[in-house]
Amino acid sequence: MVRVVTPSVRLLPNAITVLALCAGLSAVQFALSHNYVLAIGAIGVAAVLDSLDGRIARLLDATSKMGAELDSLSDAISFGVAPALVLYIWHTDTERIGWVTSLVFAVCIVLRLARFNTLLEVEKPPYANEFFVGVPAPAGGLLVLLPLVLVLEYGDGWWSARPVVWVWTVGIALLLISRIPTLSLKTVKAPAKAVAPLLVGVGLLAAAIIQYPLIALAVALLLYLAHIPYSVRRYHWLANHPEAWHVPLRERRAIRRARSTRRLRLRRPTLAGAARLSRLPRNQPEHVVRVRTFPPDGEDRNRRRSWRRMGLRRNR
Repeated sequence: MVRVVTPSVRLLPNAITVLALCAGLSAVQFALSHNYVLAIGAIGVAAVLDSLDGRIARLLDATSKMGAELDSLSDAISFGVAPALVLYIWHTDTERIGWVTSLVFAVCIVLRLARFNTLLEVEKPPYANEFFVGVPAPAGGLLVLLPLVLVLEYGDGWWSARPVVWVWTVGIALLLISRIPTLSLKTVKAPAKAVAPLLVGVGLLAAAIIQYPLIALAVALLLYLAHIPYSVRRYHWLANHPEAWHVPLRERRAIRRARSTRRLRLRRPTLAGAARLSRLPRNQPEHVVRVRTFPPDGEDRNRRRSWRRMGLRRNR
């Protein structure tokens, strides 16, 4: 079946990309008005729109080379230029070090996007599609604003000192251009049993964002940083286990448990009667179990009891 895409539908993903670009640039205008909460919110809206345009384009079969180039330019401005300018406006200094760190961050965002576009044409193993190379641009644009988020919620502290902000900005910039694997949510598939708990979690997340938006954002960013060691471990494990590339998550867990059992040289658990069954002669079927019986007459019972009272062991 051939799907016919009208020009208006093909325009929808590009329109979402333009909206993300406008939201990112609006963050600079909010920062100039010293309304930093709206500036952070505008970059967050740009991140949400950026996650939707590609999915909608693939869903409608409306992908195009122009859309890919427009998406990269929008990401460079929304998550590179805009956060860098917001930080510089917030921490304007006479030593010009803040401007240098802002430039470094913007340049690293552009380099990260250029590398992403070149890697699209490179053949990769199947497991590599589950990861990004380095921190993606939307996550980097929000992570660099974490000191500002903490200041707006908790006031000034060690996290608001200029050297700390400079080091933080350069550190996030290095994560952007690094080759550290980070999980990609595009390939995450929720099992049927987890749909209801996930919907409950989405409801709780929405309530947290409405009631405590800055705290929810700060917690989400810290959790994202905490997941990086797990992502690196999972990437290297998949690289060393080709048999787990095309299997679902449950089977991957079974493979990991089986290999850990072999490495620790643990014995497999056996049933209570397995040891007795293993002692049976080979010429007898396995389902036959020997049962020792005693004569029912009372004399033999009394004789056995007398041996037990004397503390002796009767020879058989």
